[in-house]
Amino acid sequence: MSAAPSAAGMHSACQSGRSGEFIVGSDKYKYRLVRKIGSGSFGDIYLGINIHNGEEVAVKLESEKARHPQLLYESKLYKILHGGPGIPTMKWFGQGHDYNIMVMELLGPSLEDLFNFCSRKFTMKTVLMLADQMIARIEYVHVKNFIHRDIKPDNFLMGIGRHCNQLFLIDFGLAKKFKDSRSKQHIQYREDKNLTGTARYASINAHLGIEQSRRDDLESLGYVLMYFNRTSLPWQGMKAMTKKQKYEKISEKKMSTPVEVLCKGFPAEFAMYLNYARGLRFDENPDYVYLRQLFRILFRTLNHQYDFTFDWTLLKQKVTQQSAQTSVSNGVNPGTAKHSESRSKSKR
Repeated sequence: MSAAPSAAGMHSACQSGRSGEFIVGSDKYKYRLVRKIGSGSFGDIYLGINIHNGEEVAVKLESEKARHPQLLYESKLYKILHGGPGIPTMKWFGQGHDYNIMVMELLGPSLEDLFNFCSRKFTMKTVLMLADQMIARIEYVHVKNFIHRDIKPDNFLMGIGRHCNQLFLIDFGLAKKFKDSRSKQHIQYREDKNLTGTARYASINAHLGIEQSRRDDLESLGYVLMYFNRTSLPWQGMKAMTKKQKYEKISEKKMSTPVEVLCKGFPAEFAMYLNYARGLRFDENPDYVYLRQLFRILFRTLNHQYDFTFDWTLLKQKVTQQSAQTSVSNGVNPGTAKHSESRSKSKR
């Protein structure tokens, strides 16, 4: 936000504090916005602080005039999914002057951020540890009778603090109920649907306008895993005059690239995974245990230890060691440097 909205008519949900502070929440839960930390199609995300206990949170703001508002819908999804492993906690939702506001548990960087941090190369160990958690997150959403419809690296975030090794799935604005909770009736097969989600990771059926179901989330995950393995996908960087033409080119390239070619040079399990996902019927219940076992057995075959030591864990340790060595060479006592660093962190 360039400036805090005026306090007029904002009721208890949104108010300006001293010296232009922007406060959101209710009488019981009040949060002060600190700085912008991200943005999306819906609006902006801010770092916020609970003014009662100092807890840091993420605050999503969406203009009430948004052409396609989705925050209210997403807040309902978080209530349904609440308590699931790797599902962030929604702390408060309400409306303020011109805004829909959602206060969420604060998380760490996305897998896209971490991929870039690691120079766009993940080891097989990291990819397989991630695959295990990603399949589990998708399965949980499916068990709750919803499909995500926008599986991509940007929507998987690592936790912070004691949850730093746990992977979280976010952004349920495009999620859809695929099965009635009471009757267990699956949604009807349909065609002529517009593409929902991100073209790079969309399933072939989604490109073809077929109604999405559980199989499409899993196929998208297959492309995410190969993106991490290969650094990029064959249909990236397509040039076209319009978005529609670009999507058509991506679709054509995706359909004309055999799974075996896409996965060439990598363990056969990745091709097996993608072929399985593509082979599922529209309303078929995927065998998530089989898919996780596929990668777990490969993990053990490669003699890896499931110790949550990801590529970025090692890289961060290396960066910390280098900065400590630099401090020593500059005549700074590393103990003092570490102490001052921890003090500055606590201020942030």
